[in-house]
Amino acid sequence: MQIAIVLYDRFTALDAVGPYEILSRLPDAETVFVAEAAGPVRNDTGSLAITADRTLADVPRPDIVLVPGGPGQSGQMENAALLGWLRAADESSVWTTSVCTGSLLLAAAGLLAGRRATSHWLALEELGRFGAEPTGERVVFDDKYVTAAGVSSGIDMGLALMGRIAGDEHAQAIQLMTEYDPQPPYDAGSPQKAPMHIVDALRARSRFILE
Repeated sequence: MQIAIVLYDRFTALDAVGPYEILSRLPDAETVFVAEAAGPVRNDTGSLAITADRTLADVPRPDIVLVPGGPGQSGQMENAALLGWLRAADESSVWTTSVCTGSLLLAAAGLLAGRRATSHWLALEELGRFGAEPTGERVVFDDKYVTAAGVSSGIDMGLALMGRIAGDEHAQAIQLMTEYDPQPPYDAGSPQKAPMHIVDALRARSRFILE
């Protein structure tokens, strides 16, 4: 099974690395980081680079496609090379997945029309502009399309998909091995739970301002 994780300038690191840590442990899996051009690709802060060992053209038929989100997603929404590759890869993929605003790239490629999907809470309503049905769930399965909400939810998505592919016990073993047992010091991980002034401040700074 080949897993292709797409990189582009200013992606969010955990969007890619979280599910990578889970899905790369699938039995007999080959995980590859891909981009338009091979080489280092910088994350949204510019302080971290992940190497894309292969170009999009080098990986035409992955079994699993994973698209992370991040501020750089906005600049990719009309990237014909990337969107064309997503459409072509989706024709033969077993699973097409995203984390955070990566779902907007799947939507821009026309892959989520009429489907339930999720994204980062600040970008959730943007999905409707592309014919998707936005839902605030943390992980959403709709046929072979699996979308995760913001950033950290990519780990949950990886485990949920692992269970579908390799069985619950294997997924549970990976969860235990990675000691994924969240106990956050604050209960502010969603706009429904966080203090309203913090929610409002983040909305005011968001690049997703609905007209």
